[in-house]
Amino acid sequence: QVQLVESGGGWVQAGGSLRLSCVASGSIFRINAMGWYRQAPGKQRELVATSTSGGSTNYADSVKGRFTISRDNAKNTVYLQMNSLRPEDTAVYYCNAEVQLWGQGTQITVSS
Repeated sequence: QVQLVESGGGWVQAGGSLRLSCVASGSIFRINAMGWYRQAPGKQRELVATSTSGGSTNYADSVKGRFTISRDNAKNTVYLQMNSLRPEDTAVYYCNAEVQLWGQGTQITVSS
């Protein structure tokens, strides 16, 4: 079973910075895109930033120039550096990943 565990959230004054981390664990073969979404009270969940396995990134207009997404593929980890934070950035931030999994395997034995 694959798990995504986020960390790094907290309270910060306007203009401050925070760095979020998200680690994927489990029987992972490959992770394609990873990203961050957020949901403010009373609002729908929205895309914040994504990063493909090839290094392409995409940002919501509201965070461009302030947030930076990065990955450590060897550690199955994605980060979100958030600078110049604004009150409107207040939300629950969620990690998201497109994961290719290993199955548990099934034994094949061919007898001679």
